[in-house]
Amino acid sequence: MVMRIITFFNNKGGVGKTTMVYHVAWMMSELGIRIIAIDLDPQSNLTSMFLKDERLESIYDQELPLTILDAITPVVNGDPAVPVHIEKINEDLGLIPGNLALSGFEDTLSDAWLKCLNAEIYSFRITSIFKTIIDEAASRFDAEIVLIDVGPNLGAINRAVTISSDYIIMPVASDLFSLQGIKNLGMTLNRWKKQWQQRIELKPQSLTVRIPENHAKPAGYIVMQYSAKESRPVKSYLKWANRIPDVFNEFVLGQTDSNIQGVDTDKNSIALLKHFRSLAPMSMEAHKPIFLLKPADGAIGAHVYAVQKSYVEFENLTHSILEKCP
Repeated sequence: MVMRIITFFNNKGGVGKTTMVYHVAWMMSELGIRIIAIDLDPQSNLTSMFLKDERLESIYDQELPLTILDAITPVVNGDPAVPVHIEKINEDLGLIPGNLALSGFEDTLSDAWLKCLNAEIYSFRITSIFKTIIDEAASRFDAEIVLIDVGPNLGAINRAVTISSDYIIMPVASDLFSLQGIKNLGMTLNRWKKQWQQRIELKPQSLTVRIPENHAKPAGYIVMQYSAKESRPVKSYLKWANRIPDVFNEFVLGQTDSNIQGVDTDKNSIALLKHFRSLAPMSMEAHKPIFLLKPADGAIGAHVYAVQKSYVEFENLTHSILEKCP
């Protein structure tokens, strides 16, 4: 099976993107898929969801060379790339931890992006750094899927990540600002793609690293945290949710299709994911996905049924993602 790189991206924060990446990664491992989750959001929230406080302290307080930044720094300094550390969560799931200092890499990437137009080998190496790290890590871990969580911005890190990806999934909320976020992100992704294609044509013949192929495809969107009544979103959510298909179609895919009836029938809608409310803090406390919570974690009474139902929902969501990202 060909390894696939799937990035979850929305320049609007607060939609539950990191939580979704965390749960999808766990569910893929539940399904027996070898997977690496990579935390490329400088806030490092995905890392803190996966790792307990003791492990976080051992990595960051002791400044152990175990984060994504420790694999980037040698290349920035002009040295050969070093294998990135993969934190083993379970037999099929690995994590590449984030680093709050990763945001300091933005300026280096911005400078390299410009200097690729001068056909500089070093600049192409820097711009391709995430592709280099991911390919090596996936080969070593024998990963079939790499899931990437990025920050809610349109900066140089996210640009370098998206041109290195195979698929982009947009987690969105049902509100006005999410619609604006889809517009911004769609136009930006298309602009980045065109700009990288210009740079590919200037690639130095002597360059030895593999550069991003520039074939990232928008796989669709996931509507996050809607409230449900009788398995359907409530009216206030539908008001905005039903505007998402047209906006996604026009600004992300560059198409117009007036026949789209609503979000629940749109082919680009991967799923409508419910808000699981009281299960979320239990999950954070136990460092487990909500669908694996046990009575010992506090999932008792009505929560038992909610946990079982969440397992089915995330399993269906994960299968939909795999279908959209073949």
